[in-house]
Amino acid sequence: MQDNIEPAHEDPSKGRAEPIAAAPVAPPSSARGTIPPGYIHLGVSKEIAPVLREFGLDPNALIRASGLDPRLFEDSTNVVPIAALARLYTLSAAATRCPHLGLLVGRRATILSMDLVGRLMQHSDTVGAALDGLVSNLNVQDRAVVASLTKVDGMALLTFAVYSPQTESTEQITDASLAVAVNALRALCGSEWNPIEVLVPRTNPADPKSYRQHFRAPVRFNQESATLVFPAEDLTRAVAGADPLLRAVLEDRIRQLRTNAGAGFQDDIRRLLRTRMLGARSSAEDIAGLLAVHRRTLSRRLKGSGQGYRSMTNEIRFEIARQLLGDTEVPLAEIAAALGYSEASAFTRAFRRWSGQTPTAWRAGWAHGACLLDGAPFSALSGGVQCR
Repeated sequence: MQDNIEPAHEDPSKGRAEPIAAAPVAPPSSARGTIPPGYIHLGVSKEIAPVLREFGLDPNALIRASGLDPRLFEDSTNVVPIAALARLYTLSAAATRCPHLGLLVGRRATILSMDLVGRLMQHSDTVGAALDGLVSNLNVQDRAVVASLTKVDGMALLTFAVYSPQTESTEQITDASLAVAVNALRALCGSEWNPIEVLVPRTNPADPKSYRQHFRAPVRFNQESATLVFPAEDLTRAVAGADPLLRAVLEDRIRQLRTNAGAGFQDDIRRLLRTRMLGARSSAEDIAGLLAVHRRTLSRRLKGSGQGYRSMTNEIRFEIARQLLGDTEVPLAEIAAALGYSEASAFTRAFRRWSGQTPTAWRAGWAHGACLLDGAPFSALSGGVQCR
């Protein structure tokens, strides 16, 4: 692995995006309109191209191999399917032999890489209001990743999770999310700001120094969530240079996008379930309350869309289970407890029902195939570079 090989990079804590000199092209759907579930503004992931160049690779070949047009990477507001973008992360991590590629992508990005939401954060009156804006509005431009903010024992926990079904390279995507979130918080709080600790849902890397260098805090791997932990009192900090008039304009624009949004009721429930499933706050009554609808209304609307509440919760449980089994070494008993099962045996029965395999067999199969993509070695796609 090339854990000790790092491309040079700029300090992004100042909130200035590094542009690529090229004329923008029209995205597959309006960059300033609403986007459907399973799609995402390129945003932070626009930095994949320069990261690949720093490794001496041609990004266009990998972008095309993932099913995307390289011209899309000329504008961070272009909209792409998360499935193709996730495939690009997989191919790129293999081609560079860099298991923390997502971290490198996120650390290049800035608060402005988050487009409308990032600018709204910049002009919020406090850090807490900025993060509330991120949590509430991220789905305007990202229908694959969800953020949540909670407070526990004087600590704030900012958590990111991939909720789009069957997304690969979730560990790369959450690494990128954590990395840019730290850059955003340093833009809001000052470049010297650091979290108390960082929780990462992936196995211990051979060389964790890249994580420690960027986060400047203890990093705990093999965790159930991707979370930044910092003092809750930081939420009360005023944001220097915030413009209330510009904030009002941005809020109005986001409000218009929400008003023009199409049917996304199922997607809203998926997002809420993904953030609350691990905290045992995912009953139908809980979710109905968050959506400000009656429990029966929730059931009726879901039934009209062809999927019941229990079916959806099981689908989310299966997604979380696969992410933890594939990306971490969290013991089965802990995964079972996190997903709300009283016994590991109950989780095993449920997982076998969902996948046809036991969790142990699925994890072993995932590990065996970790260096393969669609049955072909990564070297077939990366000029002879082997996944090791």
